[in-house]
Amino acid sequence: MTNTLDFRVQKRTEDSFAITLAPLSIEEIYTKANDPANGAVVLMSGMVRNQTDGKPVVSLEYQAYEPMALRVFTQIAADIRSLWPDVNRVVIHHRIGRLQVGEISVLVAVGCPHRGEAFEACRYAIDTLKHNVPIWKKEFWQDGSSTWVSIGACEQSGENC
Repeated sequence: MTNTLDFRVQKRTEDSFAITLAPLSIEEIYTKANDPANGAVVLMSGMVRNQTDGKPVVSLEYQAYEPMALRVFTQIAADIRSLWPDVNRVVIHHRIGRLQVGEISVLVAVGCPHRGEAFEACRYAIDTLKHNVPIWKKEFWQDGSSTWVSIGACEQSGENC
């Protein structure tokens, strides 16, 4: 793993990355991660929960710097392949816009011949995404207030955003 991001990395055609306003589909992402050589597809679904640190959340709004986010997604996939060379597919889709409690905000899937590597690579992808991708969320609270938070700031503060 490197400390610097190399944005010259090229996306592999079997990978899929997206920033979208449209609702995310678990079935679609699973299909994109699937490959005849896979023994496992591990899929992580992040969704809007109804509270943060016990404070009631009504909805979230996500914004992203899309060109940079997609380059970071590509770098995450390249890093995964350097750590787990057998990985066949990496899929990372993040939704932006206003999302209600229960809606999916991010889907990450990794297809690989072996389940252990698939689990590890999927966890690496979501953890790295939360640290490095320029995505911000605004939490709308039940009391009518709201707060912008960088997703990376959540992880750095120890919060589970």
